[in-house]
Amino acid sequence: MKKLYTLVLFTAFSAITWAQSFNEEWIEYRIVNLPKNQTEDTQRFFKVTVTSPYNVTAESIIAQSKVDFENEVKNYATVVANSEKEYLVKLKNYDQEVADAKAKFELESAEFKKLTLLERMSMTEQGKGPRLVTPNKPVYIKPYPPVYQEPNLNNYVIVNNDVLATQINVDGFTRGQNVLDIDVAIQKIAFQDNAGQTYAKQPTKISAKLNGVEKASTLLFQEFKFISSSPSNNINKPLAEKNFLAEVMTSINRYLNEQFGYKSEVRKLKLATIKNKGKYDDMEKAYIYISTNLRKLDPQNPEISTAARTGIQKGVDLLKTCLTKVDYKDKKADYNAKVAASIYLNLMRLQVALNQKGDAEKSLNELQENLIYMDLNREDTDELKVLESQIYKMK
Repeated sequence: MKKLYTLVLFTAFSAITWAQSFNEEWIEYRIVNLPKNQTEDTQRFFKVTVTSPYNVTAESIIAQSKVDFENEVKNYATVVANSEKEYLVKLKNYDQEVADAKAKFELESAEFKKLTLLERMSMTEQGKGPRLVTPNKPVYIKPYPPVYQEPNLNNYVIVNNDVLATQINVDGFTRGQNVLDIDVAIQKIAFQDNAGQTYAKQPTKISAKLNGVEKASTLLFQEFKFISSSPSNNINKPLAEKNFLAEVMTSINRYLNEQFGYKSEVRKLKLATIKNKGKYDDMEKAYIYISTNLRKLDPQNPEISTAARTGIQKGVDLLKTCLTKVDYKDKKADYNAKVAASIYLNLMRLQVALNQKGDAEKSLNELQENLIYMDLNREDTDELKVLESQIYKMK
C-alpha cells in the first residue's frame, strides 16, 4: 500500500486504495477526567486543614544561625586546645611508628637475604624487595577562627500549616466553603541509615469528608524510602527534608485529585475522511461537523460543550447514513467495504474518546459482522485490536 504525506493543520497522511483516497488527521480536543467520587457543579467547594511540625520563619533561622555562631566563638579556645592535644598525641605516637617501620624493614631484609640470587632479582624486578617506609611527621595546623555566614534559606523548610494548606488544591473546586472538608496530618520526618545509605519516612494521613460524610482516607509515606547513597551524617538534612516534604505535598494533591478532582486535559483523536468530492459529500460534511465541534469542547463551559456535542452527533448521524449505502461485496462500489471500515474506525475512535460505551460496542459488533469483506491493512488491524480492548475496559 502506497502512502503519500501532506500537511493539513496537523500532521496528516493519505492512503490510496482502490478508487478511494483517504486523508487522516489528528484533531486536538479537551476532556475532563472524572474522579472516583463525583460531585455536582454546585458542590465543588473545599477547605483544607493541615497539622504538621512546621512553624519555621526566615527570622527564626537567621536568629538560630547567629546563636550557633556565638557558641562556636565561645568554644573556639576549647577547639584549639583539643587540636593541640591531638597533635601532641600524634607526635608521641610518631616515634613509635618510625621504630616499628624500621623493625619491619630489618626483618624483611633478613628474610630477603636468605633467598637465592635469582629469587632476589625476581622480587626486585617486581618491586617486592624490602623497603623502609616511614610515616610523615605530624604537622600542627591551628583551626581557623569561626567566621559568620548567612544561612542559605533555600535549604530550609520555611513553611507553616497555613502555607502548606494553600499548596493543596482540588481541580475544578473553589477554595473557601467546606462542602469538601479535607484534613491532612503530616508527622515529623525520620531519617534512617542502612548499608551506608539514607532513607526517610514522613507518615501523612489524609481524610476527606463530603457534606460531613467521609469519602476518602489514606496513609502515605509510612515506609522508609531511599533518598541518598550517602549516610545521613553526610547529607544536608534541612535540604533533604525540604525536598521530601515537596514530594509529600505532590502525593497529597495527586491522591485528592484522583478522588475528587475534575482535571481538564488536551488529547488527540485521529479522524479519516475521503478526498473525492461529489459522491462523498456527506462523509466530508460529517468530518467537518465532528472535527470542528471536537475543538469546541470546553469542560469549563457546559453550555458550549452541550452545543458542541450536538454538532458532533450531526456528524455521527451522517456517517451512519453513509453506512446504509455500503455494498460490502462489490469492491468497485462507491461505498464499498473499505469505506465502511474507515467509517466504523472513525465512529469507534470518537465513541471511545467521549466514553460512549454502548455506542462503541454497537459499532464494534457491526464492523465484526462485516469484517470478512474488509481487507484491513496491518495498521488498521492493529488499531482495531487496541480499540476493542479499550471498549471492553470502558465503564
